[in-house]
Amino acid sequence: MTHICSTGIGVPEYEIGQGDIKKLVQEIFVSSDKRLSRLLSVFDNAQVEKRQFAVPATWFKEDHSFKERNDLYKELAIQYSLNAIDDCLKNQDFLEKEVPYEAIDMIIFVSSTGISTPSIDAHLIHERPFREDVNRMPIWGLGCAGGAIALSRAHDWITANPDKTVLIICCELCSLTFQKGDVKKSNIIGSALFGDGVCATLAVGKNSPYLSYRKHVSPKLLNYSSLTKKGSASVMGWNVTNSGLEVVFSKSIPSLVQTFWDRHINSFLKENKITEKQISSFISHPGGKKVLEAMREVLNTTDNKLKHSYKVLSQHGNMSSPTVLYVLRQWMIEDNNRGEKSIISALGPGFSSELILMEWE
Repeated sequence: MTHICSTGIGVPEYEIGQGDIKKLVQEIFVSSDKRLSRLLSVFDNAQVEKRQFAVPATWFKEDHSFKERNDLYKELAIQYSLNAIDDCLKNQDFLEKEVPYEAIDMIIFVSSTGISTPSIDAHLIHERPFREDVNRMPIWGLGCAGGAIALSRAHDWITANPDKTVLIICCELCSLTFQKGDVKKSNIIGSALFGDGVCATLAVGKNSPYLSYRKHVSPKLLNYSSLTKKGSASVMGWNVTNSGLEVVFSKSIPSLVQTFWDRHINSFLKENKITEKQISSFISHPGGKKVLEAMREVLNTTDNKLKHSYKVLSQHGNMSSPTVLYVLRQWMIEDNNRGEKSIISALGPGFSSELILMEWE
């Protein structure tokens, strides 16, 4: 079994309210297409109150080359990832005592908003006393599904190595991809939803000595399922341009929840011989308000079982891969009852769906 013992976050420096972001977008695109005025309503209906960014508001008003964006990504990804790692391994909310950096046997680093070779995890190893023989698994391009898929990969490795520990780091600096010259609908919607965030998560095997470090009831992963829809590569992702990464964000995503995801979640429940009523909480990546509403309808469940997905969306926006781990963190802070079951879910480019069944123990 894979046990989640702790999480930690690296919170970007600049926090901006949704109303101020809307005004900023209006200012940036003041002379653009008349369709903009109709699209601005998305800021009011996104159910996002505020977001955190790695750069100040003035940065968005300026032109930036791909190189400038990516250099900034590498610098800030290292900084905020280290903050999240330190918070995770020393977190007194989840741990009886600190987990030493030397205890980590594998680092999984997930990101889709910048590129680096060597990958960012290599830089992190130089900044903290991780062992030289630590295993590394950098993963790029999974987008919003990255956090859930990283948990599944950690579960695979720990199942094969039940005495080991894995540190998962999901780092996304979506703000650095903003294109001030792109007036397409996808960019405006992305501007109303996406924020920056980093989350580190500690996963340990059933025979690991560090399992005893956990303080409270915590989740263990039981099973997972991955599904990728054929012919859907254009639904979500990036167009790579000379100025950087241009967001692709299809309006069909909520309808795919009603069809593709409906089939996936119901087959997953059936496979594991459980029903919606036996699930105490759905730890769902809040891709957006419409996505959460579609999930709630498919599940025929209550807002309360999705409450932290709505809360994270409201307070942080969609941060891509770390978002579902932020939601998991919020559920871990609560007093969960032993034996209760939860399902982690996330959707991402591909078009892909990841589901994980977990139990509180």
